[in-house]
Amino acid sequence: MAHIQACLRALRLHHHVKNGFIWLPIVFGHRLLDAQAALKTGYAFLCFCLIASSVYILNDIIDIAEDRLHPEKRCRPLASGEISLVNAWIMLCLLLAVSLGLSVFFLSFSFLYLILFYFFLNLAYSCCLKTFAIMDVVCIAIGFVVRIFAGGLAANVAISHWIVMMTFLLALFLALAKRRDDLLISETAGANIRKSLQGYNLDFLSHGITIMASVIIVAYILYTVSPEIVERHGHHPFYLSAAWVILGILRYLQGMFVFQKSGSPVRVLLTDHVLQLIIIGWLIHFLILLYP
Repeated sequence: MAHIQACLRALRLHHHVKNGFIWLPIVFGHRLLDAQAALKTGYAFLCFCLIASSVYILNDIIDIAEDRLHPEKRCRPLASGEISLVNAWIMLCLLLAVSLGLSVFFLSFSFLYLILFYFFLNLAYSCCLKTFAIMDVVCIAIGFVVRIFAGGLAANVAISHWIVMMTFLLALFLALAKRRDDLLISETAGANIRKSLQGYNLDFLSHGITIMASVIIVAYILYTVSPEIVERHGHHPFYLSAAWVILGILRYLQGMFVFQKSGSPVRVLLTDHVLQLIIIGWLIHFLILLYP
């Protein structure tokens, strides 16, 4: 039983909330009530959950020595020795095979190529790119954009440049916040827990986070009043939903700078009830406007 629990922890199931971005194209493309499009998006979501778990295991295999020096990551199943390297490789291969098989069987070869690109992007990130400051957070942001294209491809929905830009900016904001937390942990532990941190300092990350937060808010407001949105959705007051975005950004910044809780974005999302209410409020507001 303990071994099964360790295997499930290695999959990082709670991180699959990130794959929720796959559903955005169908929501903003007015196809949420289309049963076939929703089913295809569900398949895409499942495939990305499987491929993402394989990536997490791959990253743990590559980083096993580094994780053992990290005050939190050393408790991960592979770093702590709860799972052997052999079993980790078996899990990785099974997850990868099932994900690719489902992609071909239920979706398309185009989706297969996209999900392979996501895997090899993360392979390059784990092996090399994560050691370079800025490049590491850009790779993370690109991974979220790939999810957007995957959702659009699965549901046959055209992807707006707005949703690509907003996703990239938001992912970059969250990745910089995570690096800031890594830097604080590194300074507290007195050890370099991540090579890319040599290219960062607290001032740079804090300023970068503030800049990204400002750009996200401005970009979102421009999106809600753009001619493209007015033409597609009519003269609904979408701009009012910007209030939720501003509140959400401010809440995240408060957690980061005031409460010093800027760790994993997933952990923040799952534990910060105020932020959860803000996101739910934004989602309900937008859905009412999109699907009156």
